[in-house]
Formats: sequence, C-alpha cells, structure tokens
Amino acid sequence: MVPRYNHSHSQSQTSALRGLASRRRFLRQGGMFLGGMALAGAVGACSSESTPQAQTGATQAGAGGAAPAATKQLRVGYQKSSTVLNLLKNQKLLEKRFEAEAFPITWNEFAAGPQMLEALNVGSIDVAYTGETPPIFAQAADAPLVYVAWEDVGSLAEAILVQKDSPIQSVAELKGKKVALNKGSNVHYLLVKALEEAGLQYSDVETAYLPPGDARSAFEQNSVDAWVIWDPFQGAAEKQLGARTLRDGKGIARNRGFYLATKSFADSQPDVLKAVLEEAETISTFAKENPAEVSKFLSNELGIPTDVLDLVESRRGYGIQSITDEVVTYQQDIADTFYDLQLIPKEIDVSTVIWNG
Repeated sequence: MVPRYNHSHSQSQTSALRGLASRRRFLRQGGMFLGGMALAGAVGACSSESTPQAQTGATQAGAGGAAPAATKQLRVGYQKSSTVLNLLKNQKLLEKRFEAEAFPITWNEFAAGPQMLEALNVGSIDVAYTGETPPIFAQAADAPLVYVAWEDVGSLAEAILVQKDSPIQSVAELKGKKVALNKGSNVHYLLVKALEEAGLQYSDVETAYLPPGDARSAFEQNSVDAWVIWDPFQGAAEKQLGARTLRDGKGIARNRGFYLATKSFADSQPDVLKAVLEEAETISTFAKENPAEVSKFLSNELGIPTDVLDLVESRRGYGIQSITDEVVTYQQDIADTFYDLQLIPKEIDVSTVIWNG
C-alpha cells in the first residue's frame, strides 16, 4: 500500500506557486503564449469512477448533454496525475481570470482517460485531457469531440514492466503470457507496436484489461506476467517494487497528451478554451522550470513519495502545442492499427475532428 502524506504545502512550494500569477502576466506581455496558434483547450481526465462533482454534471447534462449550455460555464475533467491541470485547479488561475464574469467553473476528477471521454461523450464535461489512444476509441464511438492542442509527455514515460525476478527478458518472450493494461489508454498502442517490433501478433498475448490500481495489485501478486503502464504508476512500480522495464516507448510510441473539447463547446465558447490553454501554458512553464516543487505538490496530492515523482519529472515533457499535420498522421496510424485489430468498430478520419479555432 502506498503511504498517504499530509496535504499541507511546504513553505518553499507555496512561495514558488504564488509566483504563477505574476508569471502569467509576464508571459502574456513577453509574447510567450501561443501567439497565432489556432488552439483551444480542453482539459480532461479518465476514470471508471467519477467524483460526486462529475456525477452531478452528468445528471445536469442529461443523456443528450453535448448541446451548448444556455449560459457560459466550464466543466473540466482531470486526473490527479495530470500535472498541469492539477496545478491549474490548485492555483485557481481560471477562477481568477474569469472572476469578473462570475460563471461557474467545476473540476471533475477521473482515474483514467477512456472513462473521462465517456463523460465528455454524454456532455457531463466540456473539456478534457488524455493520452493519444482514448480519443481514437471515443471518436469511433461517435463522441462529439475535437482535438485542440497537445503536449509531448515523452516516450520514456510509459513502459512494459515485468517483476525484477521475472525470467522474461524480451518482448518476444511475452508470447502466451498474460499482460495487464488499461484498455483504450495510451499504453494500448505501445503494446501493439512493441509486439509488432518483436515479430508477434497482438493475439499472441493474453490481455487483462485492468485500471491502474487493480493492475498493480495483479502485478504484485504475480497474477499477470507483465504490466503496460504510464507514469506516475510506472515510476512507483520501478522504485517501490523494483519492476524492470522490458520496453519503453522510445522509437515506437510518442506518448502525447491531448487537450480535447466537445465540438459544441469549442464552437460556442472559443474564448474560454483559449484562456484554458494560456493558463495551462503558464503552469507548464512553471512545472518545467521547477521539477522539485512539482514533485512535492504531486506527492501531497497522490500520496506517492517524492523520490518516485523526481524520477517521473526527470522524463516528462511540457509545453502546449498546436495540432499539426504530423500529429494528425500519427493519430490516424493509431486509428488504422486499432481498426485492423478490430479493437474499434469502424474506420475513422482523425482530420475531421481537429478544431481550428
């Protein structure tokens, strides 16, 4: 069991985070924001269980809740492990920015990406942030989403892990073995590409679709032979269990994070989306320059020791970027791969869900 930590912030952390407001003004004046990039941002999260806030949002939205709201509002989906959004929520930068307009901003916590996009699909959240694979599954399910921006989380921040004393020494040796992963998450594509690289078919392994918490338990109990997972869960398994990396994403999986929104929200409230991305860029710049402070903050939030999070921050990328043709092509390759494997029910065209502001 991972120990829980006191949620009070250290003086140094508090001091560093208090500088965010002034940094935001500096970045705007210095032109360091996204300039002419046609970006609009959605922040999201994924989980099999939403918080009471998220359930309330779903109830209010109703089954057809993707339609534009009658009044201006912002409902953000996030994960505690989503550094930028978690810091953005904690520092209330969006609340301060829109204080004069006094419209409601709600934060809905999820455990992982696919479930978060289910909430976006039914209209219980407006914006979300997930890895590269969940939007593929969501689009194939006709979710009314648009891509608005991305960040390079980093190919080292996801991996196929085995126990330190496992006899398995290569991906090729996973043939016939049981592999745990969160279905539809960013690591799903990593597993497919790693097996392909090793000359195996996806059907050569037995997949156990488990959310991170359940997957860790199965991994610790040797109920599965390998676990495909992302940071910070990956870092925790390495530091606390001595888990060994069989293959990370380097050279085969980019591991991007995407800001997403419902199309109706992007069309009706572009100014709010742009504000989300501007404030996210402020936080992103701070996080890149202050990894130790971010580790302390996340330790309080996640109950994970700082030495684990120091490892996580050492390989995590930051920076909000616009959707380019290369990004679309890569996402399309994921979609085509999953369709060929019959993991999604139909072919999709990623280029049709890119928001141009």
